[in-house]
Amino acid sequence: MNSSVFSTLAQQAGGASGAQPLIMMGLMVVMFYFLLIRPQQRQRKELQKRIDSLQTGDKVVTTAGIHGLVHNIKEKTVVLKIADSTMVEFDKSAVAVVTKKDA
Repeated sequence: MNSSVFSTLAQQAGGASGAQPLIMMGLMVVMFYFLLIRPQQRQRKELQKRIDSLQTGDKVVTTAGIHGLVHNIKEKTVVLKIADSTMVEFDKSAVAVVTKKDA
């Protein structure tokens, strides 16, 4: 009688252990989402909001590391003044950091 109880418990434990790795994988996916993906999406949205609110005179840094002042804003590009009488046109997506002229 005792052996049948132990065999029943062993079968139940064996069935439960098959689902345990799936639960762990699911928890890891949830952790990756909240620790990596979600903060990155939030940063991307904040940068896009700053790019959309660019104004003439704002200081920016491009992804290439070029510092400049916004001289002119077009639909998809921005013209930066990087030196006296030196203007360079960049895609808006190349802007990495925006510092408002008021700040």
